[in-house]
Amino acid sequence: MTFRLEGRVAIITGGARGIGAETTRVFREAGAKVTTWDVGDPADMKVDVTDADAVRTAVADVVAKHGRIDVLVNNAGILRDAQLIKLRDEAVTGGMSEADFDAVLDVNAKGMFICTQAVAPIMIKQGSGRILNASSVVGLYGNFGQTNYVASKAAVIGMTKVWARELGPRGITVNAVAPGFIGTEMVRQMPERILATMVEHTPVRRLGEPRDVAYAYLYLASDEAAFVNGTVLSVDGGVVVGT
Repeated sequence: MTFRLEGRVAIITGGARGIGAETTRVFREAGAKVTTWDVGDPADMKVDVTDADAVRTAVADVVAKHGRIDVLVNNAGILRDAQLIKLRDEAVTGGMSEADFDAVLDVNAKGMFICTQAVAPIMIKQGSGRILNASSVVGLYGNFGQTNYVASKAAVIGMTKVWARELGPRGITVNAVAPGFIGTEMVRQMPERILATMVEHTPVRRLGEPRDVAYAYLYLASDEAAFVNGTVLSVDGGVVVGT
């Protein structure tokens, strides 16, 4: 059995690189018409997911071109890692800034809210749709030095479950994917000792690849996942997040 998306119209946020770019490739191979949104190049449309007016305009453009929206992959996200507080000799010497906390929540959580709220009315009129949200294994288990990122990815899980209840009766399923340590270009530039620790904490003893996550999105977008709603699918190799 091959999961297919012939004739489906999809929007993938954060689609210029990494998991978003790979999901775009996989969806197009499966027959979908994909529009990628990103704040950088290359993307089909330059869209800041924190800008509600820009998102609404971009949604209208996709509908004008294709007549419908069948799949929204809320993949856009950023990192601004830091410990809550840093101590030296029991004295506080620094910590996560309020600006970095706000920036991550704005993109990873509020941006997802803005995009979903803009696309949902289109799907409601159609009586069908798939909304797929990027969470993370750290949203389930927490992680050292990632207060803002963990908060945003835990929020994604909560919003997914709310929207699954609200939109399910309208023929729209809402699910989340929680990747573990994925070997994107950014991750592979980390020091070897950090990469080795990631592999050590992953029982299958390798980093995930962007395609591992992309195929999870493909399944959830397909007809074969029609009865899957409100779930969080971990794509993590059985990872145990350390401290």
